[in-house]
This record gives sequence, structure tokens and C-alpha cells, in this order.
Amino acid sequence: MKESVKLIANNKKAYHDYFIEETYEAGIALHGTEVKSLRMGKCSIKESFIRIEQGEVFIYGMHISPYEKGNIFNKDPLRVKKLLLHRSEIHKIAGRIAVKGYTLVPLKVYFKGSLAKVEIGLAKGKKLYDKRQDIAKKDQRREAERDFKVKNLY
Repeated sequence: MKESVKLIANNKKAYHDYFIEETYEAGIALHGTEVKSLRMGKCSIKESFIRIEQGEVFIYGMHISPYEKGNIFNKDPLRVKKLLLHRSEIHKIAGRIAVKGYTLVPLKVYFKGSLAKVEIGLAKGKKLYDKRQDIAKKDQRREAERDFKVKNLY
């Protein structure tokens, strides 16, 4: 019984700006029209962030476009959404965030079976020189792949 995973939104910027140390899968508390809009792929998590408040986890700035046929039932696209995690996971994450320099960032939004999920990452910020090193490595890898492709054509 393999569950299908359908990717809705990906946060590539998070991988560029942070070192991702751990990932967690969390459910999202949504209203009906938000789910329909997610099924159509209308979601953005580029500017979103996650906070833990009073033992609960919330995602801020996650934009889910209003559903066209939802009229009065549509909610605010930028409303704060609650993430669903086990209490032990929340305590573990809160303990790690208390260490200076750690933050929670959303990495992916996807459907797992019929449930909307968010993959969140425990991350540490990169410095400018770390970002430059990553870009240099990516360029080297791209150049090596290009050379390999050219050699195999002849």
C-alpha cells in the first residue's frame, strides 16, 4: 500500500540560505476551500516562516490563493495556519530552537494520500561565504557534467 505524494510547492531559497539539519513532516489545519485551492497547486511558501507559541506550531506568510468558486467561504490567503505535530516532536524542536542560531523553515508542501503535509526543516543560517562556496560547487558540477556530455557525444 504505497501512498502517492504530489508536490505542491517547494522552497529552494531555504536550501540556499540555510543548512538544513533535521526535517519533520507536519499536517496543516486547513478549511475546505483552502484544500481545493491546494489541489489546484495554488500555494507559495517562499516568504513563510514557522514559530512555536504556547506549545503549538504555526506557519506565517504561507500564501494559499482563494478558490475561484469559493465565494463567501474563502479565507484570508495569508492567514496563520496551525501545523499538526506530536507533542514530543514539538518539545524536541523547541529545545533545539532555544540554541542560538537555529530556526524552523518550511521546505515543501505536498499531498500524501489525501492529507496536506508540510515538510519543515530545523535550520542554521548560512554566512555569505558559505553561499559563495555552494554556488562555486554547483558551477563545478555543472561544468563537469557538460564536459562529460561532450566527451560521450564523439
